[in-house]
Amino acid sequence: MTRITIIGEGQTEQAFCNDVLSPLLIEKNIYPHNAIITKSGGGIVSWAALKKEISNYLKHDPNLIVTTLIDYYGLKKEHGFPKWDEAHTKVDRAERMSILEQGMLEDIDENLRNRFIPYIQLHEFEGLLFSKIEAFDECFEENEFNDYNYLVETTNTDNPENINDGATTAPSKRLKRIIKGYKKPLYGSMIAEEIGLRTIRDKCPRFNKWIEKILALEE
Repeated sequence: MTRITIIGEGQTEQAFCNDVLSPLLIEKNIYPHNAIITKSGGGIVSWAALKKEISNYLKHDPNLIVTTLIDYYGLKKEHGFPKWDEAHTKVDRAERMSILEQGMLEDIDENLRNRFIPYIQLHEFEGLLFSKIEAFDECFEENEFNDYNYLVETTNTDNPENINDGATTAPSKRLKRIIKGYKKPLYGSMIAEEIGLRTIRDKCPRFNKWIEKILALEE
């Protein structure tokens, strides 16, 4: 049996982990504790604050695995994430995330880091929800859409993780434009459940690689 704490950025990520991810992990004998960043009660924090929280979990329980589910969207240099400047010499965003994650890993104490799996979602958790347009049709009535054509345009991509992170075009901003009164924690988990974890993994390679790392803990 493996126990893992997943530190999510907020309630949306926590609901997704509870409702969609946890059943798969438990089936594989991996028992998750789905937490929210304590320092902010959800939301972006400095690396120093997040590192302290990660380290506290690892120090408190020598058998615990810790991972993160935080968004790249909204992170800035002043948040102090390791290897920030090096990462931002790369045009390829996936490569940029890998460098940032490696920096996070290397900045955790050497005697703890073997139980830490860093993960930053490119660009934003909500990007995963564009993996299957039919899920929106199942979850919402026609009169609940503000802009269905924009939904069609957004989901017309091979990899939803590449949906960009502009101030008005980040995935969560798109959802607010598409769905009337979009409620992040409730709707995010609902849409993800309708899509199905397998489909999300098939469409989102970086996310899938993270899931595979977690599942490998019990192989």
